[in-house]
Amino acid sequence: MGACGNIPIFKDGLGCGSCFEIKCDKPAECSGEPMVVYITDMNYEPIAAYHFNLAGTAFGAMAKKGEEEKLRKAGIIDMQFRRVKCKYGEKVTFHVEKGCNPNYPALLVKYVDGDGDIVAVDIKEKGGDAFEPLKHSWGAIWRKDSDKPLKFPITVQITTEGGTKSVYNDVIPEDWKPNTAYTAK
Repeated sequence: MGACGNIPIFKDGLGCGSCFEIKCDKPAECSGEPMVVYITDMNYEPIAAYHFNLAGTAFGAMAKKGEEEKLRKAGIIDMQFRRVKCKYGEKVTFHVEKGCNPNYPALLVKYVDGDGDIVAVDIKEKGGDAFEPLKHSWGAIWRKDSDKPLKFPITVQITTEGGTKSVYNDVIPEDWKPNTAYTAK
């Protein structure tokens, strides 16, 4: 149920992974029943103040049963939407991006349930006393440019827009590899 959002929705990547409940009442093919979409990318079309570009599956899911294809062919339609808490049904996952090394960890953060967009990601290396902030790279990717190799395993702390902090102890293991996903316990 992926969707692209325009600037106030995608928030220069900080809105990546956020959840919105959407529904339509017109045209006649619309069911009027709400469904949830997940923001996955930016939409650059200046169509409206708030604009979603829905994946075909998500667009069709707003239709009455059997009317999915007709609704998809309707093009631009008016929708109602509201921000909702995410309920992914998956464990938080950290994908160590391709090309990473001990001096340059870059993490794609996925499946964060709850109250809001991720506004900070911090890491603590093995033996470290304090968390160090990562820089927002793009989308849901956060990185650190370090002048010394980090010591693994790494503990990750996520802060959401609503102020919730979650800590994932030793989630990036000592024997980590680039282009690999690590699921939180």
